Amino acid sequence: MPPEAADADPALRPRRDDAPMYDLIELLFFAYRDFVGDADRLLESYGFGRAHHRVLYFVSRRPGLTIAELLEILRITKQSLNRVLRELIEKNFVEARAGACDRRRRELYATPDGERLALRLAEVQTRRFAVALDKLGPSGRQAAVRFLSAMIDPQDAGEPDGARRT
Repeated sequence: MPPEAADADPALRPRRDDAPMYDLIELLFFAYRDFVGDADRLLESYGFGRAHHRVLYFVSRRPGLTIAELLEILRITKQSLNRVLRELIEKNFVEARAGACDRRRRELYATPDGERLALRLAEVQTRRFAVALDKLGPSGRQAAVRFLSAMIDPQDAGEPDGARRT
């Protein structure tokens, strides 16, 4: 590559192995901003935010998820979850039922309204993925899955498989 090309685009400059990857860090910040921004606009019309989205996503994808399991997935405190979960229950997007085997355990389920909202949010974000993956070509999705999976801490590597429950 000609030296002037590297000077024009910082992402093309050679870097030391221990140098921060500012180009990738910045791209991830902007990609995340736009990815969640699509959903944020829809959530706003319900008076919900990103925390509501995360809870609704996992509850709709994993019917019967317990509060303890949800806390572990989200890595938040009970106090943080309580307000968000209470609002989702009060607005009839999620319901908490006594467990079938242990009535003391609270199992969470998306209501029909919750399922519809979760689907609308997934469709909005799927459109952004589809546009990006189309630009990458036929092996783009496989590369994206490998990259994103590699970004997950090894001790948590099993989490996405469980998220694929239907």
